[in-house]
Amino acid sequence: MSSPPFPVLPPGFRFGAATAAYQIEGAHDEDGRGPSIWDTFSHTPGRTLGGATGDTACDHYRRYREDVALLRELGVDGYRFSIAWSRLLPQGTGPINHKGLDFYDRLIDELLAAGVSPAVTLYHWDLPQALEDRGGWRARETAEAFARYAALAAERYGDRVDRWITLNEPYCSAFVGYAEGRHAPGAEEGRGALAAAHHLLVAHGLAVRELRAAGAREVGITLNLDRIHAASDRPEDLAALRRAETLHNDIWTEPLLAGRYPLHEAETWAGLADGPWRLPGDLDLIGAPLDFLGVNFYRPFTVAAAPHRVADPEQRTAVDIGAAELDPYGTRHTTMGWPVVPAAFTELLCGLHARYPQAPPIWITENGSAEADTVSPDGQVHDPDRIGYLADHLTAVADAIAAGVDVRGYYVWSLLDNFEWARGYDQRFGLVHVDYDTLVRTPKDSYHWYRGLIAAHRARTEEPAR
Repeated sequence: MSSPPFPVLPPGFRFGAATAAYQIEGAHDEDGRGPSIWDTFSHTPGRTLGGATGDTACDHYRRYREDVALLRELGVDGYRFSIAWSRLLPQGTGPINHKGLDFYDRLIDELLAAGVSPAVTLYHWDLPQALEDRGGWRARETAEAFARYAALAAERYGDRVDRWITLNEPYCSAFVGYAEGRHAPGAEEGRGALAAAHHLLVAHGLAVRELRAAGAREVGITLNLDRIHAASDRPEDLAALRRAETLHNDIWTEPLLAGRYPLHEAETWAGLADGPWRLPGDLDLIGAPLDFLGVNFYRPFTVAAAPHRVADPEQRTAVDIGAAELDPYGTRHTTMGWPVVPAAFTELLCGLHARYPQAPPIWITENGSAEADTVSPDGQVHDPDRIGYLADHLTAVADAIAAGVDVRGYYVWSLLDNFEWARGYDQRFGLVHVDYDTLVRTPKDSYHWYRGLIAAHRARTEEPAR
């Protein structure tokens, strides 16, 4: 089967790959690293598929040089990775773990020697357990501790890091972790989840302040914004769409990009909306100017009206917005069960640009597909569906750029197959196959396709090869 043609992106567009600390590093209790909420969650029976944990994961902590060599061979401009907060500060605050600091020194220096620009995510869901024990993201204290952690990281690595991302997908941290209970810390709350959402934004604002003070080159945040459709034009379905947009998108974009809280928050959460966790000056803090906005995208979904229980302000039961998720797309699905609808990616980016024309440039910080990958008898991993997914979604990005959206670059998710959170090791997103028994890395066909795309882009735009 022949591969699809390479998408055409403009001169100056940058390509990268992404990972996250808990998903690949392993060495969960070595060299002074403290436990995170994902250590606790994954070691709790019934929380992850097959009881999988990130104890070893891809053993990147020991094999980082091998993985950087894969990045160098791939030809990417940049690599987005996250720092494990509890590897630097085992208790989340207080005494510094110098062996943890040293590890990221070695990784960053290895990347620079390979000609790969580091992009650091400060928080990719692995809150130190000690902070969760004191309230976690429900408590403002955690946001203040995050600022101190950001200052430490910026002081140590700021001379070599081009791009800083404060938070990855705060929607998942707040609502999947504190309302749905499907992710760490596994809570099912209403007030707790909304307090967590706000304190994550406060943490972002405080971290931006610290990063600016340290002279950071580029500072942004990554959101997993959703393209959501209504099941019909019925008023009740359109109301469900407004509530879903508030939960998934507006709770983040309105404070960050427009300096206000979501217009439909009272309708969505009733008495839970305007909680005591909001303090004077928070909007100014949260809305500090950014150099870029990271956008993660995988699939769209459709909502229809469902029974909407108006929340009691005093109860702690999970968030309910009265919207049922549907999948009417009639298209191929990845092994995650997500429909493949590239046009929705263009719609999302164009809609974001139209609503927030003053927003900073966009970087696609995650996009990719989970597929049923196996090593063939020829020793290769043939993944044509992933190649098709990447080609179509990069074309969707090109279409958005042609429509006037300022998109600067794209980090594919992911460099490696890895620990896929509550799904354990059942889902494979990587350009590189990982045998979890031997930890042998095997570049897939999609790895070679992506390398060819990058080389062709440089040749076409007359940009020098690294």
